[in-house]
Amino acid sequence: MLKEYAIEGLHDYLAGNVLARYAVRGGKAIDLGAGSGALAVRLQGFGFDVTAVDIDQDRFKADLPFVRMNLNQPDFSSILEEGSFDFVSAVEVIEHLESPISFLRNVRRLLKPDGIALITTPNMDNAPSRARFLLTGKLPMMDEAVPNHISPIFHDLFVRAYLPRTGLSMVAHLLYPRDGYIVTRARYAWVLRTLARVLPGHALGDMHVFVLQPVIKETSM
Repeated sequence: MLKEYAIEGLHDYLAGNVLARYAVRGGKAIDLGAGSGALAVRLQGFGFDVTAVDIDQDRFKADLPFVRMNLNQPDFSSILEEGSFDFVSAVEVIEHLESPISFLRNVRRLLKPDGIALITTPNMDNAPSRARFLLTGKLPMMDEAVPNHISPIFHDLFVRAYLPRTGLSMVAHLLYPRDGYIVTRARYAWVLRTLARVLPGHALGDMHVFVLQPVIKETSM
């Protein structure tokens, strides 16, 4: 079994709540930041013809087409097949990158006009993140313990400022887990779940799950 470079249970959640709904039998998919290839194999199981992309070829173990690439490259989509993918996934990737907006523009260019993109990232809006920042001035999953996480994503900015600049729109927004936290210590989690009830925004869940599609431009008659 391939190692999943993601929060525990996330791949199962995505399979049941996103892939089961948006998989296109015989469609083409590309998994950006594929890691071992665990999610790419799941995509194949849902009927996609899959290409995997990652900067680290050594840890990729799946028997699937692989492209070694640095996703910080501003125009990486031009090296792949622009406009040809029914599904683009990037699970726990965007927070590693220098320019989330540039990355999302590349995702848009890879998609077919009716394609779907799946983006997940740590939830900086949740109660643990807000409490940690209030008490220490630091964000969990964005501190010294995870030095390769450099771009925190906040829901409001993502929807209000990022998506309009990238030609993408929101199809669905999910949270994982739906009603609590996995990475928070159990003795604190119940207090934070209680706090989440009175906080505005998306105070539950460790991960944002964004399902996106290209903006369809209306043509004048």
